[in-house]
Amino acid sequence: MSEKSSSKRRVAGSYFMSLMSIALVLFLLGVFALLIMHAKKLSNHLKENIGFEIVMNSNVKEANILRLQKELDAMPAVKSTEYITKEEAIRRLSDDLGEDFLQWLGNEENPLLPSIDVRFNAAWANNDSLNVIESQLLGNADIKEVYYQKSLVDLINQNVRRIGFALMIASVILLIIAVTLIRNTIRLSIYSKRFLVRSMQLVGATASYIRRPFIKSGISQGFFGALLADAFLALLLYGLNKRIPEMSAIQDYKIIIGIFIGIIILGILLGGLSTHSALRKYLNADVDRLYA
Repeated sequence: MSEKSSSKRRVAGSYFMSLMSIALVLFLLGVFALLIMHAKKLSNHLKENIGFEIVMNSNVKEANILRLQKELDAMPAVKSTEYITKEEAIRRLSDDLGEDFLQWLGNEENPLLPSIDVRFNAAWANNDSLNVIESQLLGNADIKEVYYQKSLVDLINQNVRRIGFALMIASVILLIIAVTLIRNTIRLSIYSKRFLVRSMQLVGATASYIRRPFIKSGISQGFFGALLADAFLALLLYGLNKRIPEMSAIQDYKIIIGIFIGIIILGILLGGLSTHSALRKYLNADVDRLYA
């Protein structure tokens, strides 16, 4: 009885270690997927803060400015617009300076001009697109000038491309490492049961009959390992949101749920396919190789 219980403990311990190994590998893969997602959202957030300041002529009627703002809002490239009146411009300047700007002007008229701040969607936040839009706007006689920092636009887009390329390379490497580690973990689990496979063959069991319980076990390990990985990821996200509330502004819960589901599918596939691959070696092995 003690030998039987000891054998059960060894089997349970082996299953648990295999399960935790798969869970940790999938967890790391999930962390990297979340990192890529947040990097993409953050880059879009930065791009969407790139925009124009459209300075209007001093004699333009407010109705014309509002009509222009409405036309801008209808453009697919534009994310948002804000009309800044002369009074609002002077208030903001006074807030920045920490004192009333108008008191230095005496009886002079407010020299600041009305303007429209325009923010663009991420796909249009590049100098080629902005140059085209700038040329179209400058054809409007009500507009005095269009101002934006071209060098900053180039710098942001160059850095986003570099970071994106680095993350893509790293994600491919990490995926290869994850697949290799999970395959080796399951291969070790099958290795410990290689004599059981041989015993089943000796009593006349077919290859498909032998594979069935092992593949089911591999799939269950992948599934429950993926669930554990998702639980760890959920705890990580909860902790980060508690400590850094600003993160919620760049989180997309549809993508997060997609990552969670993707981890489960990946765990099941890797568990089943790795078990099938490992079993093939021992189903076709000579007796001498079982001791290797």
